[in-house]
Amino acid sequence: MLLERQSFLVAGLSRSGSASARYLKSHGAAQVYIYDDVEDENVRAAIESLTAIGCHAVSKEDLSAVCEKCDILVLSPGIPVDHALPVSFRRAGKRIVGEAEIGVRALHCPVVAVTGTNGKTTTVTMIDEILRASGKKSIACGNVGKPITSCADELGENGIAVAEISSFQLETLYSLVPHVAVVLNVTEDHLNRHYNMENYIFLKSRLLKNSTESEYAVLNYDDDTVRSFAEKTKAKVIFFSTRERVDGGYIEEGTFCFRGERLFPVSELPLDGEHNLSNALAAICASKLMGAGNAAICTALKSFRGIRHRLQKVGELNGVTFIDDSKATNVDSAVKAIASVKGESVLLVGGKDKGYDYEPLFEKMRGSGVVHAVLYGENAFRVLNAALKSNFTAVTLCRPFDIAVRVAYLTAHKGQNVLLSPASASFDSFRSYEERGDRFIEIYKKLRDESTRVVPPAAEGVREEIYLGE
Repeated sequence: MLLERQSFLVAGLSRSGSASARYLKSHGAAQVYIYDDVEDENVRAAIESLTAIGCHAVSKEDLSAVCEKCDILVLSPGIPVDHALPVSFRRAGKRIVGEAEIGVRALHCPVVAVTGTNGKTTTVTMIDEILRASGKKSIACGNVGKPITSCADELGENGIAVAEISSFQLETLYSLVPHVAVVLNVTEDHLNRHYNMENYIFLKSRLLKNSTESEYAVLNYDDDTVRSFAEKTKAKVIFFSTRERVDGGYIEEGTFCFRGERLFPVSELPLDGEHNLSNALAAICASKLMGAGNAAICTALKSFRGIRHRLQKVGELNGVTFIDDSKATNVDSAVKAIASVKGESVLLVGGKDKGYDYEPLFEKMRGSGVVHAVLYGENAFRVLNAALKSNFTAVTLCRPFDIAVRVAYLTAHKGQNVLLSPASASFDSFRSYEERGDRFIEIYKKLRDESTRVVPPAAEGVREEIYLGE
């Protein structure tokens, strides 16, 4: 791309779209047009901010004419590549890129790139904290933290970009050559966008497509699909496994190990669940390959407390613990959460459908700590159908989110949890899983403030609510 000779249309003014427009404008792009078919206060604020620095806002009526003028479409990850706008650019033989593509072209430093269905944000954060503890200039970016375009100048030549890369970003990412590419796992997700598992697996494998013998691929040996990626890459393969000794990261006699070196006991990792052991091993492998020492790895991981909205304990009310796992936007992630949470739980599940089967979720729930499920959101009836097919009948259907949280609290007995682990996207009612998690926390706080109006239980495990709020 020759910025000063080309005109760009940035479609979608979320965090990445706004960052793309700012980068292009500040680095001399000939013309930068901006467009979003959503009209809300966030988009209006973004348009106002971007037009103030010289970008041109495009109306729906003028979009077709502007498309003819523009050389390159910068597509937000939230817009599918089969949307009418990118299809029109493709038919015209014009280029379609994403913010991540512009960002990696601007970077002059090594990249550690992490993808996978689940665990990306946790692993990226672990790697970033280890590298920082090692004294390295590291920035978590991409699908988490800063957009890549926002940190390219700051990183310079001596930094390390630790980038979370989603399947949506991989649709429009062509130039990335990560020094270390990490693939955590591949399970059903985003099938409403990618249509089938074959497409989804192909997109995940694209993280490795530009790797040469000079780079590294850190792959999950325990995931058959990910393990098979070793046969398709030129990069030097380093495996990690929670189940057996491999050439890379593994667990032996209750201790994290890397290529024969013993690091620290598994029991000293603050996070629960086998999936977090796997995330930690991936982080250890990537960090060692980037030159981190054992002391920094041990210090960072022993003090790691997790990320927001991922199995985050919100608080306790009348003996009921509220746990925010809003980041669990697919079935596999929710299954792992259920296995990790101690004690019995009332599960909140539902939201925007992503095109996969919910029956495996309810099959795993039988015999688990989940004693009841409150189903809410746009896909509530589809989730209910899966529950009934799986003979899981301890369910309540309650579509509005706020009321569903209250119902879950009233259903839970003392000593149990209210677990928000939706196994669904948030976009039926919220802009993001973060907003959904924040709303869950707000409702908990409101219930806590209302607790003076709650009649004390007549018997253990029985609660009478006399105020349900607005």
